[in-house]
Amino acid sequence: MSTTPSPIAPEDVRRVACIGAGVIGGGWVAHFLARGYDVTAWDPADDAEEKLRRLVDAAWPALEQMGLADGASKDRLTVAPTLAEAVADADFVQESAPEKLELKRSLLAELTAATRPGVIVASSTSGYPMSDMHSDAADNGRLVVGHPFNPPYLIPLVEVVGGEKTDRAAVEWASRFYDLAGKSVITMDRELPGFIANRLQEALWREALHMVANGEATVQDIDDSITEGPGLRWAFMGPMLTFALAGGEGGMAHMLDHFGPSLKSPWTRLEAPELDRALRDAVVEGCDVAADGRTYADLVAERDQGVIDVLRATGRLGKGAK
Repeated sequence: MSTTPSPIAPEDVRRVACIGAGVIGGGWVAHFLARGYDVTAWDPADDAEEKLRRLVDAAWPALEQMGLADGASKDRLTVAPTLAEAVADADFVQESAPEKLELKRSLLAELTAATRPGVIVASSTSGYPMSDMHSDAADNGRLVVGHPFNPPYLIPLVEVVGGEKTDRAAVEWASRFYDLAGKSVITMDRELPGFIANRLQEALWREALHMVANGEATVQDIDDSITEGPGLRWAFMGPMLTFALAGGEGGMAHMLDHFGPSLKSPWTRLEAPELDRALRDAVVEGCDVAADGRTYADLVAERDQGVIDVLRATGRLGKGAK
């Protein structure tokens, strides 16, 4: 395990390398550009640069509304021909490769070998603990998880946690950097498969699939039940504090004493349903119906504007927003 500190302070980061330029990696590219960093990206796909620049162009109107940092420009993006060239001058590396464990292991090992000593490398993994990914890296003390939510340029959350061989200083450095880069940071004390937000999201997703599979609700019913119901509260007050208010002046104590017995009621089925062809087709068809002719680009623009409107309405849009 390395104890080499990062060569620079989080405040002094100027160039970020983004390894992997798909939906998540490209979203990170857009975010870091909007925050005024120089960004070098690399992705092995032949058409990666074309798709990445298209993604950044599509994201930029939303980022302009959010408020660009001084010096922010799409022109500060460079797409490197090799991984080594992409990270050679990087002050920080964000890895966003596909969720394949062996790929993550080999890639993180390659990144620690190619970067300058002490440079923090963060993985966007949505479920793998870093302890499962850093086994092949010789210098694994500077590897952390930096798990975003899609799209990273718009959703503030990033969950930061190290592995069993990660230096605590690396976790603290990464958390500080993300905070400076405009993210809302949860620094986890320990590893947890799926982290925090994905575990909660997965529970809701499994229940939704059960209801579709059993013909109990349509895709539209499920989405409406959240957007027209608890989702409105969750946008500014999480489920725990929301439930505390359900207890009136007695707060969570009264809520638990009064409603606690209902936890034993068979309301949920947390085991995942069998994702057979019929369920898969029902969900896909339901989403097509819900889209009602809107294209992917239409839905992305609608989603982005919706998040901006919620952030603006709840006073969390950030400095410089228009």
